[in-house]
Amino acid sequence: MESVLRRVDHLVYGTTDLDAAIDRLEKLLGVRATPGGRHPGLGTRNALIALGPASYLEIIAPDPAEPAPEAPRPFGIDDLGAPRLATWAARGSGLEELVRSAAARGVMLGEVLHGSRRRPDGTLLDWRFTDPRRVLGDGLVPFFIDWGESAHPAETAARGTTLVDLRAEHPEPERVQAVLRHLGLGLAVEPGARPALVATVRTALGRAELR
Repeated sequence: MESVLRRVDHLVYGTTDLDAAIDRLEKLLGVRATPGGRHPGLGTRNALIALGPASYLEIIAPDPAEPAPEAPRPFGIDDLGAPRLATWAARGSGLEELVRSAAARGVMLGEVLHGSRRRPDGTLLDWRFTDPRRVLGDGLVPFFIDWGESAHPAETAARGTTLVDLRAEHPEPERVQAVLRHLGLGLAVEPGARPALVATVRTALGRAELR
């Protein structure tokens, strides 16, 4: 089974206050996140920190410039008590076939959707992804994303950190591990009091842990 780090496209760090989270993570990681852009219709905006040449940390929060959307914001942002790693996205291609193959194994990834946002420099990014609102394994099972011909967001994200480990904790680790195994993902799941993604990041300040 392929190393999980080779499959990580991005980690999703949910927060109710983007600016406060950027400040907090700058103190922890020694890097100030690059403004990403707004997600029209979803009521969110983000900022990014590269975790390698083709992976990144997405800090995502409600967008105060947009009205509240009719549907809940993704990743449980509306109900967060504190900032946290909410889920992750795995690199994928042939997403329709991936969804069908997963469904045959009892893993329902949901439909394949299209997303887009415009970077602050005006560049439009387009991607296809499995439905991130379909939460599996309490967020420890990723959604899948394909950037197609778009530039990968890590290329223009703030640099200075490297993802060196990703693991998970869950009260029922065997159940979540089985789902990940069906998807060919080698994310280790350990026993824990509550579901959590745990990322270890190498920075100029030393190693830091994100949950």
